[in-house]
Amino acid sequence: MEFTNPTDADIRAILSKPATVAVVGCSDNPARDSLTIAKLLKSHGFKVIPVNPQLNADALRSALGEKCYPDLASIPELVEIVDVFRRSEFVPQIVEDAIAKGARILWCQLGVIHLDAARRAQKAGMTVVMDRCPAIEYARLF
Repeated sequence: MEFTNPTDADIRAILSKPATVAVVGCSDNPARDSLTIAKLLKSHGFKVIPVNPQLNADALRSALGEKCYPDLASIPELVEIVDVFRRSEFVPQIVEDAIAKGARILWCQLGVIHLDAARRAQKAGMTVVMDRCPAIEYARLF
């Protein structure tokens, strides 16, 4: 079975409705795309929660206004979207964590592709966007 991303209308709907997003692999380095995209989502009204076990809890508080968590399970609130900035090999575990967290959307950034994990997420009822960047999609769809 081949993977197909959601339609443009579906992606536009995802990006049009601010939600709580966990950015897995969010960096505190301003030159990294993960922080740039996290800030972009925040500027569009999303609540952005950084996830990075390498960072301390306050590492991104000034940039994003939220505590940084070591993993999805540690986040004490509902997360609707899981935005993945990790290598593809880590996606299966992130999917399992996202399912356990009750997330409804898995968004894998450019170059982050794992077909089996995407199918697992879809089977669990999640919408999956893979190998796409929200910044590019905003520019293209709005």
